Amino acid sequence: MQQIWHDGDVVLALDQRLLPAARRRVAVALGADLLVDEHGTHQLSTETNASSPSATRFVALQPDDALVIATSGSTGAPKGVVHTHAGLAAHAQMTGERLGLSATDHWWLCLPPAHIGGFGVLYRALHFGAQLSFAAHVDEGSLQAALAAGATHTAVVPTHLARHDFAPWQAVLVGGARSGVLPSNAISTYGLTETGGGVVYDGVALNGVAMQLIAGRILLHSPSMARTYRHTALPLQDGWLDTGDVGVMVDGRLRVQGRADDLIITGGNKVWPHVVEQRLREHPLVRDVAVRGRPEPEWGSIVCAYVAPVSPTNAPTLEALRHHVKETLAAYYAPRELVVVDSIPRTALGKVITAELPQ
Repeated sequence: MQQIWHDGDVVLALDQRLLPAARRRVAVALGADLLVDEHGTHQLSTETNASSPSATRFVALQPDDALVIATSGSTGAPKGVVHTHAGLAAHAQMTGERLGLSATDHWWLCLPPAHIGGFGVLYRALHFGAQLSFAAHVDEGSLQAALAAGATHTAVVPTHLARHDFAPWQAVLVGGARSGVLPSNAISTYGLTETGGGVVYDGVALNGVAMQLIAGRILLHSPSMARTYRHTALPLQDGWLDTGDVGVMVDGRLRVQGRADDLIITGGNKVWPHVVEQRLREHPLVRDVAVRGRPEPEWGSIVCAYVAPVSPTNAPTLEALRHHVKETLAAYYAPRELVVVDSIPRTALGKVITAELPQ
């Protein structure tokens, strides 16, 4: 990667879990000229690039552009986000200031570097000259091996934190988590691919980052902001990005409530899916869950729970889940529909892929 930048080129991070043909299609769709893999460097033919339906809509790259990376959105096709060298360095510096990072740290990369959370680990290690080690997956064996090798810092998704003990680590960044349920060495980070990753740590913006709430919607302004999308301009207003998320300030800290589009209004009552999901995960028969709204003539929308049971032969009933929810939440939070699934479709960073839930 550093050699690519030295040559004046831009890095496109590709998910190595994709089949070679799929990686090639993504590279072509985002306008890459060369594909680098374990077999060497391959030219992507101009004929192939010309056949891409989006080829004529590329935003021209600029000398300071460093990275094209895909969003990890839960709906629709991912977009190629273009970050500059200055933006990446700014994000690393802001994070380093908040966490006190240095060359003595040892980062353990267990998230895909084709997503901004994983790439951020990689870039921070390079930026500060820290040691970096890699893991293909997260389990007790890989965790113990990393600690034995001296790893001190990592970034994970909430699922990792729920399944494994990270107490011995110096700092653990957790994207998409609720700060109130984290151990003391874990930091809840909030941000987007467009902001270069997390720019709000435990509800407090990093130095240099500004945030505001307009009608509950979260807007961010950061020196780490992407310059553009690969196919269209970034929709900034005077440098501010409308995240599409809704939040509130509690004791001076941002509390993210969820995506504005995810809010369920049922019988005039507002229901945030993550609140119901958190409660349903506490049911002994529930292994994983996603909650979404479904249109319904009488109620406007109803709360629908997609549940992957612990045992496929012993799924919880709708009535049992409703009773469980109503023990701690208002009755309108209780799901009115249950869909039992084998698993909840998620991105590599743990976000629910809403489009792949049963319709």
